[in-house]
Amino acid sequence: MTTATKPTLLVLAAGMGSRYGGLKQIDPIGPNGETIIDYSIYDALRAGFGKVVFVIRHDIEEPFRSIVGTRFEGRIPVEYAFQELDKLPSGFTIPPGRTKPWGTGQAILVTAGLIREPFAVINADDFYGANSFRVLADHLRAGTADYAMVGFVLRNTLSEHGSVARGACGTDADGYLKSVVELTAIEKDGAGARYADADGTMQRLTGDEPVSMNMWGFNPSLYRHLSELFTEFLQKEGRELKSEFYIPKVVNALVASGKERCRLLTTPDAWLGVTYREDRPIVVEGLGRLIRSGAYPQKLWE
Repeated sequence: MTTATKPTLLVLAAGMGSRYGGLKQIDPIGPNGETIIDYSIYDALRAGFGKVVFVIRHDIEEPFRSIVGTRFEGRIPVEYAFQELDKLPSGFTIPPGRTKPWGTGQAILVTAGLIREPFAVINADDFYGANSFRVLADHLRAGTADYAMVGFVLRNTLSEHGSVARGACGTDADGYLKSVVELTAIEKDGAGARYADADGTMQRLTGDEPVSMNMWGFNPSLYRHLSELFTEFLQKEGRELKSEFYIPKVVNALVASGKERCRLLTTPDAWLGVTYREDRPIVVEGLGRLIRSGAYPQKLWE
């Protein structure tokens, strides 16, 4: 790898969108029908990414390609990978009654063979901001073997319309990730937030805590780790109907074992997302403010 290597952007777009009530990955939120993915690709191009890989499902392939994929033809190389329940290592089968996807870790694993350079991972339905892509692209081009995660300020990631789950980040004195702990049912509480712990006790947060919004930077060494850890996951939890193989669990295991280091990168950008359908007007208005400020053109793809 050299400093001239262009990183790849891996977009996780296979989510069901159950809480939102539809395929939010292709829901237009920009003034000219742009989706959140449009803004992510636009920011990625400006930051110097050289390829996009979408992880989708076969049942949404046609609308996704026609509504989203065609926007980028001729702008940047695009490839597709498919996350399906039956994409399992030899010797494993889908347990009866299982319908839930295997999680974001498996979503990355299905792209093995498509990516041979440093790469970023993002959610299709999250708006991360231009600076976030620049910071992550700089890290990926630097030639370091360290993984990275872009951390967002908790209060800037909460919904006005319901509770959310966020990964609270613990770091060491040098800014490397020690752990990502999933906190569920986090609600706004004044300028801060609150959540109920495993015992049902209400815990309060200042709102300044760095949290994971699934914006990661990796190199291809991750695929070897994913293959090993996914097999271990299936051996331990593969018969459960709702267990998931999450990226934070993978990174936690690699950091704890000393096999990899993961640097926490910071960004001043505000995160925007559509966890609930009621969040959509907030995202539309937030993007409108950015367009009026000159951060984005009125029409992305002239």
